[in-house]
Amino acid sequence: MATILDGKLVRDAILASLKPRIERLTAERRPPGLAVVMVGSNPASEIYVRNKVKACAELGIAGEKHLPLDTVTTEELLFLVEALNRRPDIDGILIQLPLPEHIDQQQVLASIDPSKDVDGFHPCSVGDLVANRPGFRACTPAGVMRLLEYYGIPIAGKDAVVVGRSDIVGKPMAFLLLHAHATVTICHSKTANLAEQCRRADILIAAMGRPAFLTADFIKPGAVVVDVGINRLRTPEQVDRVFPGDPQRLAELEEKGSVIVGDVHPEAFSQASFYTPVPGGVGPLTIAMLMSNTVDSAERRLGIRGSS
Repeated sequence: MATILDGKLVRDAILASLKPRIERLTAERRPPGLAVVMVGSNPASEIYVRNKVKACAELGIAGEKHLPLDTVTTEELLFLVEALNRRPDIDGILIQLPLPEHIDQQQVLASIDPSKDVDGFHPCSVGDLVANRPGFRACTPAGVMRLLEYYGIPIAGKDAVVVGRSDIVGKPMAFLLLHAHATVTICHSKTANLAEQCRRADILIAAMGRPAFLTADFIKPGAVVVDVGINRLRTPEQVDRVFPGDPQRLAELEEKGSVIVGDVHPEAFSQASFYTPVPGGVGPLTIAMLMSNTVDSAERRLGIRGSS
């Protein structure tokens, strides 16, 4: 029977390890500071930002929101980022993605002071990742690595397949696995014989954003399956395709307006040795690693060595 990789359990361990470090920073100098910038009123982004600021408050990090209207220009957003760069009480700056189409996203991300790039998206951070130098790592892939480490899952010498090539998850995930001495294959929408490629994987990372796309035919028996996807099923037909004849899921759809599912079909997990559920697997770790990056930044900027 497959073992669940419980992201909430690992999240709680990460946050518990941060608390004494935050208490020391606060006692000796000041609390770590995180600024979250969200443009416009994207409902999903609003939830993510609210959860990030809430996590800050619970830990004792000074979290603040900046909410420019969706009519803001690239120049105005750059001015805001530069103001945050100059503030000594801000250790981390996060730009909630996606930005509106009229905003030059790459220019905005590149304008963040690299020493405050707690999301790990700045070109300097990406370069440090590729070169395997110390620096900020993108939060979701970093969380996946912590999850595998927590459960003692070996990586060195294993065949790892990453399905998805985004700058936020797929690419940094591949480099982190490569630096941990896995043999890594990156797959995407143009990959020929995708199922065959996936069946080679001892460790399969699904990060493509297609609900329940990877079925049992894609899973090598005994593989470790990490499902990064968070997709919403919004019609009874969609729910019935993934959860046929499941009245509980249909009731959830009626109550909440959607049912969350990952990129891996729920029935496929029976093939795995370990797997992450959706929700409750990788999702909780993203914010935990953001908090960790913020504390690391504060300790480095204030010259206080961390306790872990």
